Amino acid sequence: MKDFTLTIEIAATPAEVFAALANPIQIEAWSGFPAEMKAEEGFLFSLWDGDICGVNLKVIPDRLLVQEWFFGDVETPSIVTLQLKKAGPMTRVELTHANIPDEAYDEITKGWDVYYLGAIKGMLEMY
Repeated sequence: MKDFTLTIEIAATPAEVFAALANPIQIEAWSGFPAEMKAEEGFLFSLWDGDICGVNLKVIPDRLLVQEWFFGDVETPSIVTLQLKKAGPMTRVELTHANIPDEAYDEITKGWDVYYLGAIKGMLEMY
């Protein structure tokens, strides 16, 4: 199991970034795949047509999203923490993904940078 951290700044408000993380219509816009998501603690979500599934553990709109991602039969939960902080005209997104299975690490870390947070940044900064 490995941990990964990434900080990215997006030219959008924390509310806009949070919506891109938690609104299924917006998730579908930047990912290109159906999404089941609600900004509710305990909600079982599914992204990328079921490739990413988990549960929302803690939700503070416009500030914090903590999720457990499911990776089959693992003893230690894989926890994703996304903190949003206003940074002038930008929003700083501080990501920590703990306990990534070794065999999924490279794919997951590239995914965060390119297909997840990178895609959100691309979508929000188009406007």
